[in-house]
Amino acid sequence: METLNDVKKRIKSVQGIAQMTGAMQLVSAAKKRRSIALLETIDSFVKNCLNTMSDIRFNKKAIDNPFFTLEQKVPGQTWKIAYFVLCGDQGLAGAYNNNVVKACEEHVQAKILENSRKGITTDYKLYVFGKVVRERLLHMGYNVDTEFSYPLTEPTYYQARSVASILKQKFLIENYDLVYLVYTQLESALNMKVEVIRLAPVDFKSIDNVRAFYGTGDAPEKSEITYYPDVNEVFGFLMDSYLNAMVYGTMTQAYACEQTARFAAMDNATNSAEDMMKTLQLKFNRARQAKITNELTEIINGANQVNNL
Repeated sequence: METLNDVKKRIKSVQGIAQMTGAMQLVSAAKKRRSIALLETIDSFVKNCLNTMSDIRFNKKAIDNPFFTLEQKVPGQTWKIAYFVLCGDQGLAGAYNNNVVKACEEHVQAKILENSRKGITTDYKLYVFGKVVRERLLHMGYNVDTEFSYPLTEPTYYQARSVASILKQKFLIENYDLVYLVYTQLESALNMKVEVIRLAPVDFKSIDNVRAFYGTGDAPEKSEITYYPDVNEVFGFLMDSYLNAMVYGTMTQAYACEQTARFAAMDNATNSAEDMMKTLQLKFNRARQAKITNELTEIINGANQVNNL
């Protein structure tokens, strides 16, 4: 049975935890506000890039660009796939990092199984942003690039452009057949969803899904568009803008989700600590009352024995 001192120590310990989680909650609240503001500032840029890509889908046959060509594999060949996994650099964010790991793991395993049924091998590599998930995926035995490191701490356009350049290099120079982005969408303060989208070659289904999230409306109707000086030169320029926008948009989404998840986790932890302190305080009061009662009983019994002498 716990003594009075044991209960006092537990109360002091829980108070320390509540102070720590409360401070972290305040920090996360500030970062959450900044991340939401950042999302709002880039909203128009991402929407315009997505709408432009949707506009050109009807001219796809006229485009001579590797980003619009999906090669087909036959049995005996290999799919070379790169995954860029966006997740947090720290823990204490609830199930945020776990959900990203689960989605990435499921997609990789599904691709390996699907290709093996067709007699095609799968060569993949994971480029992970956050060190927490990177270490976990390495421990689980996945093929992770240990040299790739980009923390999602208030992402900037320059960081996104650098990542997009690496992504482009993987596809064009290192001959990856597919390049995917794994990130979390902030649908609301209480609802976050992990998405896996294909960036290269361009997947218009993924574009439509992202457009639906941003609320850009239905897909544009087929129209005749004139490109100057020619369609390939225009699309070569647009691809850079599209990749930059998609990477920047997903990085800011992932960062906002991480801060929102951490704020919620710290809020729940603080509330739980406060509830525990109330329970322990009640337990302490009862133990102290029992101790006082025992002491009074001993005094009365002692006085009675003296009177009986």
